[in-house]
Formats: sequence, structure tokens, C-alpha cells
Amino acid sequence: MKAVILLSGGLDSSTVLYQAKADGCECYAISFDYQQRHRRELNSALMVAKTAGVIQHQVVNFDLRQWGGSALTDHKIDLPEARSLDEMADNIPVTYVPARNTIFLSFALGYAEAIAAQKVYIGVNALDYSGYPDCRPDYIQSMQDVFRLGTKQGREGQAIEIVAPLINLKKTEIIQLGNQLGVPWDLTWSCYAGNDVACGVCDSCQLRLAAFAELGLKDPVPYLII
Repeated sequence: MKAVILLSGGLDSSTVLYQAKADGCECYAISFDYQQRHRRELNSALMVAKTAGVIQHQVVNFDLRQWGGSALTDHKIDLPEARSLDEMADNIPVTYVPARNTIFLSFALGYAEAIAAQKVYIGVNALDYSGYPDCRPDYIQSMQDVFRLGTKQGREGQAIEIVAPLINLKKTEIIQLGNQLGVPWDLTWSCYAGNDVACGVCDSCQLRLAAFAELGLKDPVPYLII
């Protein structure tokens, strides 16, 4: 069975890739260079894809900087730092990129139908404190309807399935799953800042560090501040 996996190079998407492998899928990875704040995560995606032995890895290039609207595409917007988990849960943060997963899933759908894949795997998670609107179950359910109605495969009764295995897992549970699957955490990258060493204070770093700490584990990625 063929599957397209959205791979950012982060903790979640890397776990999803290894889950797709464990599910017995022939894995085709797709990553996106949308002129985000840094390329560090793309380097991780390339390394993780190679380690996982994917059949093909596509990197799609486009530019979302012209729209702005996010700290990940507009350097004039500061990244949130040193926030508590309660603060992160208050509202959707400035690191949300408008309609990003809709754009990503559209590319993944086109790729999947072109290679006659049966599944698209995505590492969205509804329990993260970020609360991104395009990481929630109702959104994924609606996109599944788009996959069914907007493709030849779907109209012929062979709709490509969206698989979101992490959607209802806590970050600690994702790490535990990744450990079982053998995800190479040292190759992954979660930091929004994208320097040579992870900052340790952005929302993504703090969520990741807190989960490893809760499990009594050391994150192998180096941090500037812990």
C-alpha cells in the first residue's frame, strides 16, 4: 500500500513517518519550503527521510512571505518566548500560518493521486497547547470530504484516506510511540528559531522539553537554554 507522508522534520511528523512504515506502507515523503523563518527543519526532514528509507522524497517550493500573517513567515513578528503552558493555551499563537495545512494537504493529495497512493499521513495533534485550527478532528474530517469529492479516485469510490495517528495523543504519548518505533530524535528539529542549537524558550521547544522531562528522558537535541 502506498502512502504519502507530510514530513516537516519535527518530532510529530517523524513519528508519523515511522508509524506509516510500521503499518506496512510504501512511504513517499513530501516536505515544503515555503520560505519559512529557517531551513533547519528541512535539513532534518531530509535526514529523517533518508534514515527511514522512503521510496521518494519531494520538496515543494513556494513563497508565503508575501502574505505574512505569521511569525514563521514574517520576521517583523517576534516569536513568543518563555511562555507558560497556560499562556500557550489562551489563544491561537502568532506562529499559526494561515491555512497552512490546507495548502500542504492539497499538495499531498495531488502527489498521492498522481502515484495512485491509498493514504496520506499527517502529524496533526489536537492536544498541543497551540490549538491550531487546522490540527483539529473536525478539520481533518472536512478535508477527508474534500479528498473524496475533489479527486477522480474519490469519485470512483477509492478515496485517498487521511491518516492522523497522533491527533488525540499527548506529547508524552507521541514520544513513547516514537521510542517504540525507533524514531531518531537526534535528527529531528522542533525549534521555531532555527539556529545551530535549539533556543529552548520558544513554544515548540518548551512543549518538547516538558514532554521529555515528564517521561524522565533527555532530549538528544542540543539546546541553548534549558
